[in-house]
Amino acid sequence: MKVGLVCPYSFNRPGGVQNHVLGLAGWLKTKGHRVSVLAPGFPPKGMLADYGLTPTEYTTGGKAVPFKVNESVARINFGFGPAHKAKAWLDAGDFDVVHLHEPIAPNLGLLTLWLTDRPVTATFHSNSPTIKTWKRINEMLPGAVHRLDATIAVSSVAAKVARNHTGVVPVVIGNGLAIDDYELKQTPGRWRGGDHPRVAFLGRYAEPRKGFNVLTASLPLVREYFPDLEVIVMGHGPEMSIEGVRFVGGVSDAERNRWLGVSDVYVAPQTGRESFGIVLIEALACGAPVVASNLSAFVEVLTDREGVVGHTFRTGNSHALANAIITSLNEPRDLRLERGRAQAAAFDWSVIGPQVVAMYEIAAENRYLAVDKPKGRMRRGAR
Repeated sequence: MKVGLVCPYSFNRPGGVQNHVLGLAGWLKTKGHRVSVLAPGFPPKGMLADYGLTPTEYTTGGKAVPFKVNESVARINFGFGPAHKAKAWLDAGDFDVVHLHEPIAPNLGLLTLWLTDRPVTATFHSNSPTIKTWKRINEMLPGAVHRLDATIAVSSVAAKVARNHTGVVPVVIGNGLAIDDYELKQTPGRWRGGDHPRVAFLGRYAEPRKGFNVLTASLPLVREYFPDLEVIVMGHGPEMSIEGVRFVGGVSDAERNRWLGVSDVYVAPQTGRESFGIVLIEALACGAPVVASNLSAFVEVLTDREGVVGHTFRTGNSHALANAIITSLNEPRDLRLERGRAQAAAFDWSVIGPQVVAMYEIAAENRYLAVDKPKGRMRRGAR
């Protein structure tokens, strides 16, 4: 198939959705499909190659602007300029299926949805309340949702939000990763990275919903038991100085994996609005035990047949987080090593990819069934 993938978020500051889109595109390419990605901004040097893609397989949808949403900042674009770029990309691509991410919002995906006449699969990633601006746009374009031929949500939480916002009923297919890109090592001594325990955090730590303040508030209690604890913070944010906390800034995927591989606990203290939590899976893939707030999306992604792989704590409660970290550090480092790896492997592209392709086939079939057979015509927007 010729597959066009649209990411609404700028690649000038990559994140989970951007990595998911490139990972899927790279996997599709290995299976013989032809792919093209449309998104705002430009990927950092070497990023496309890391996913097996070439510069010709990426088209920029133009510059993006920061937009506050979901207690975070999304860098998206919308308007005549991006619409023109989307139309040119669609015409040149002649796709068999178009795969949109977060399509029912004022972004490049919605523009592409309105412009394309090809079968459309959409993936919903968000866990956010209804936004008035988005609601007004959907009211102005009432036919947009009906142009979706197959829908996916990355978790049960995201599926519920999609149903509440649009009325669609998505199939739950999680985010994917390439498990072989993550090296798993057994702990050589008491601690995974040397002679002292290490806790890792990844995220935009200045955003309240990431829960970094919950983590820092827990540290005095943890240090009563582990006074030499080191905390590694990966992610973008303002310059800060906290004793025993090392800020390493934005990191590449390789750097992230290196830190996860030498961390004794990966902490996810987010306070809300999370729809999946790919970094939890990445931590497990690297062998790092996980301590996470008990958000529904986190519990879902961490749960296997035996229960939660790791420890969860009451969201927003720093004392509960401290106790969970202490409990984890007191356990053998490799207690759940293989189990965690197996849970991460359940999201490998070899598992997730075929499910997505099946949705492409459903989209094509649903678009075909839109033909008005008695009159020999297709509905507006159908191929």
